[in-house]
Amino acid sequence: MLGGRKEDVPDPTASDRERPLIVAIDGPAAAGKSTIAAMLAGRLGVPYLDTGAMYRAVGWLALQEGIRQPFGADDSERVVALLDSHQVRLEPGRNALRVLVDGREVGEEIRSPEVAMMASAVSALPAVRRRLVAAQRELGLRSGGVMEGRDITTVVFPDAALRVFLTASPEERARRRHQDLGAPDAPSLDEVRRQQQQRDRQDTTRAESPLHVAEGVIVIDTTGQSPEAVVRRLLEELDRVRATGA
Repeated sequence: MLGGRKEDVPDPTASDRERPLIVAIDGPAAAGKSTIAAMLAGRLGVPYLDTGAMYRAVGWLALQEGIRQPFGADDSERVVALLDSHQVRLEPGRNALRVLVDGREVGEEIRSPEVAMMASAVSALPAVRRRLVAAQRELGLRSGGVMEGRDITTVVFPDAALRVFLTASPEERARRRHQDLGAPDAPSLDEVRRQQQQRDRQDTTRAESPLHVAEGVIVIDTTGQSPEAVVRRLLEELDRVRATGA
């Protein structure tokens, strides 16, 4: 079972005026999506939704069940079955997001490098991706807000009011990720860089919804920029969209 709290969901065919505001932020790992999306949501006073947390939660569940990469003959079906036997729920808020699996908060546990790699692997499974995309779209239509994650701008909300693809140099992304891990037993910078390259390959070459920049999406390189500077740019872009109706 997937999704958030059950409330009325707006008609997907409703006009833009009737639908809640949705800002979609896409991009590779460690490009600044989470930090910037949470800050922007706080400035706008709308919910923050990290859709990648759903894939991480499923990846975490797979690891708990003893599933490892590369997937064996039956592992893909076992991963899909987890979606029926467990409840994964996101509870959006401003600046923060609760990730619950069977009622247990797992927000910290799903942030490890091992879970990140498994999340990328399970996200490549078409059946998993279809189920999670449907749940993410329902959640966005229900609450609106700033939604970040891979394929948000291309598959989940290609019709969002504002679509942005954040990127950064590989060196900057590896440095940020290594700094975020912080723990004494964290992987070395070289290992983080290697894991990042592997995940980039998985995300950009998967058959189902590969990571890419879609037409009409605003691309922002966050290398050397502060989160506040990027948020200011996004607020300017949103003002422009609202003024022109584009």
